[in-house]
Amino acid sequence: MACRVLLADDHQIVRQGLRGLLVAAGHEVIGEASDGRQALKLARTLNPDIAVLDLSMPLLNGLDAARRIHRLAPYIKPSCLRCTPTTVM
Repeated sequence: MACRVLLADDHQIVRQGLRGLLVAAGHEVIGEASDGRQALKLARTLNPDIAVLDLSMPLLNGLDAARRIHRLAPYIKPSCLRCTPTTVM
């Protein structure tokens, strides 16, 4: 079942990668945000099924954005991600 997805991450390259994976899996990315406040604003206007949020974003972190999105629209399912660098040897 295809979902309408809102992506929020302060790194454009991460958003692009997630977008590619989600679209390839048949989902529709309906909006992208680079900080938590923008994600909250887009969630209000776009009404996604799912909001994929980076935990560490400027202005409003992903966890707080998820809480506010859930209060605003309980039908939106927030999902938080945490990307960390890995060392390749």
